[in-house]
Amino acid sequence: MSAQLFIEYEGSKLYYHRFGVGNQWLFCFHGYGEEGEKFLLLKDLWQTHTIIAFDMPFHGKTHWTGPLLLEPTVLMTIIQLIAPAGKSIQLMGYSMGGRVCMRLLEMYPQQISHLILVAPDGLHKNPWQKFSTQTWVGNILFRFTMRYPGWMFAMMALTTRLGLFNKSISRFAHHYLDDAEEREKLYKRWTTMRKFRPSLNRLKKIIATHKVKVHLLFGKYDRVILSKHGFRLQKGLEHLITVEELEAGHHLLQEKYKPNLLKMITD
Repeated sequence: MSAQLFIEYEGSKLYYHRFGVGNQWLFCFHGYGEEGEKFLLLKDLWQTHTIIAFDMPFHGKTHWTGPLLLEPTVLMTIIQLIAPAGKSIQLMGYSMGGRVCMRLLEMYPQQISHLILVAPDGLHKNPWQKFSTQTWVGNILFRFTMRYPGWMFAMMALTTRLGLFNKSISRFAHHYLDDAEEREKLYKRWTTMRKFRPSLNRLKKIIATHKVKVHLLFGKYDRVILSKHGFRLQKGLEHLITVEELEAGHHLLQEKYKPNLLKMITD
């Protein structure tokens, strides 16, 4: 059983996939530049789970017409409009989506029973992202740079030659920054999602207090999201948080890793 649906909220339309008929509700959040359809590889869970996979603002088929800000409270309101009233839910996030899940757990621990994080962003501090989205000066500079990126490319090239900037991260950055349309999307996406910044110290206390199960999955050769940050979150909470590394890079939402993904959800 599968459906492709929209839910309207204050003039915007969030697109999502819904599949499965199970009693366990799993809400999924994709990575940067991706779409909710990535989670269709979880279709084997259709008997035990009802799975909702959103296209986030300025991704996929979602039409975001409001201000460049999605508040966590708004996203939880949308989730509550979909899930049965009073139902405990599970969250799964990949890359950027991991940051979304952690922030929601931080704010709504009574409503979330299980967290599955796949190569999750948000486990380490990103000073540039914070400066560019959390301060007015930084946001002005961010906007200017997305329109006129020459100085940034020159700086990236210099620091890469000096060994101060990882070559794989440089390639990753160029993938999204070389095209003017992609830079415009980056500005809108980062700015709109700026309130999804979890406090890891607070998150650890919440996991311990509410006994939330957390599963983390990393690629051993991922140069963007490092597993060491997951082990740091796990420290002292080994009875609640599991960390697994695969012989892989960053792209873990693939058919060949499906057994690992399904196991994390059903454990």
